[in-house]
Amino acid sequence: MTVKTKLPAIVQKGQALVRKPRLDELVDEFTKAQDVRESSRDTYRKGVKKFLQWLRARGITSPSRETLLEYKDELRESGLAAYSVSSYVGAVRKFFTWLETTRGLPNIAKDIKGARRTRGFRKDPLTLDQALELMGSVDRAELRGLRDYALIGLMLTTGLRTVEVIRANVGDLRQEGGEARLWIQGKGRDEKDEFSLLPAETLKPLHEYLKARGPARPEAPLFSSLSNRNGGERLTTRTLRRIVKDRLRAIGIDSDRLTAHSTRHTAITLALQAGATLQEAQALARHEKIETTLIYAHNVDRLKQAPERKVAALLAGNGSNTSNTSNTVLPKIERAPL
Repeated sequence: MTVKTKLPAIVQKGQALVRKPRLDELVDEFTKAQDVRESSRDTYRKGVKKFLQWLRARGITSPSRETLLEYKDELRESGLAAYSVSSYVGAVRKFFTWLETTRGLPNIAKDIKGARRTRGFRKDPLTLDQALELMGSVDRAELRGLRDYALIGLMLTTGLRTVEVIRANVGDLRQEGGEARLWIQGKGRDEKDEFSLLPAETLKPLHEYLKARGPARPEAPLFSSLSNRNGGERLTTRTLRRIVKDRLRAIGIDSDRLTAHSTRHTAITLALQAGATLQEAQALARHEKIETTLIYAHNVDRLKQAPERKVAALLAGNGSNTSNTSNTVLPKIERAPL
């Protein structure tokens, strides 16, 4: 039996006709009722409105569970990333859960899953050689170079997310217990209640940049714009991403999978390659679940233990077991006549 949800303009209540709110008003009511950040409310609003536009374009007034599955399929076939598909589906699922609770309508979206994500990450880490080349390519003769060198060095060492970097203030740099720390507002946090340790190799470029920039109040952004229009203002995530991308292109690296977020993957990967334990890498990345850190560990171990190298060595006659196989004659493959 197919369960449908009617979204009528008017319902009868006793002897009176009560006009239901317009759909856009209903969406606003829904988003305001969500106990989340404003940015998440915007995501929900965008997701629900996209679905409602899709319904209108097809003249659908009574969507069913099958309608939602068709919508999900079309999102997936449109070329959207699995993360985006899941975000849109999640917004619709929350909307119908809210309608069930507040309006008593059937929840036709219950248990509908988002798109299955591919294993691994959407961005790749830089190799050690690429990271060293990137840092070495920055000319620090001017303020822009000092800023970019300190910025990229901080991200490669600490694995900070772009949003965490732009939220950082000058006053978040502190010396505590004989160690330099940068206090950060982590993902999903309301306060700066986590920190990253700053080794001397990371701290010195920061001090050089701040000294060249001039005096700044504690609440001033740690990294500021140098443009004529927004000079002195806090960098945006878009600008930060462009800075890293431009620096990568300057050394001949131009890939959609190597971006500013790659610096975070690089830091975690290099930590594991340098001998950090799984728990230490988790602390660096501030992963809530160690399963996320395990993905990095798996990738590092996979490369370290790669059997492809052993096979290639055998084929090249350089393997340790070649002496045992040197008398083995591979069968000759005869080609069939054309």
